[in-house]
Amino acid sequence: MTATAALVVDIVDLPHRIGATKDVCVEAGAPAGLGTAVIGVPEGSSLVVDARLTSLEDGVLARGRADVHVHGECVRCLRDLDEERTVTFDELYYLPEAARAAEDGEDVDDVLLVGEDSLDLEPALRDALVPALPFRPLCRPDCAGLCPECGRRVDNLPADHRHDHPDPRWSALAALLPDRDGSDDPADADGEEQA
Repeated sequence: MTATAALVVDIVDLPHRIGATKDVCVEAGAPAGLGTAVIGVPEGSSLVVDARLTSLEDGVLARGRADVHVHGECVRCLRDLDEERTVTFDELYYLPEAARAAEDGEDVDDVLLVGEDSLDLEPALRDALVPALPFRPLCRPDCAGLCPECGRRVDNLPADHRHDHPDPRWSALAALLPDRDGSDDPADADGEEQA
């Protein structure tokens, strides 16, 4: 996954001394794909990240929070869902040599790495946000969803809303019933005049 330039922070001035810290604040547009197919942070929406970076023996600990706008759709009624969220993260970014030494059967690609002189906060933010999003977002727990016949929101329909669909096996008998315009004669329904 490519780094989002706005979420890459410079760590040149973070001393390599264990326990040394640096505070960073990043205001940027949200990267693409920060969420799931039904709910997430819209690409380009405002995103504020405050973090404290701490030098450790094996890398840099990034501990912080991000204020994000989350947009999605109720999976039952398709109503828009919008909310402001604060996401906290606590991730260790390994120095490349420390990651290789600690690999021990793990894929080194699965760990976060410190760059040459920078650190990308996007993976930490993504790892904290995406699992916290609802798998099936609802506008409310008892949402009634959509009418399967007309597709309108059940909550907006009258209590007696229904669709009458006669059983097709009785369709031959329907010809014997009075016409809906008030005529009682099946022959009149066909436009034929009786003698």
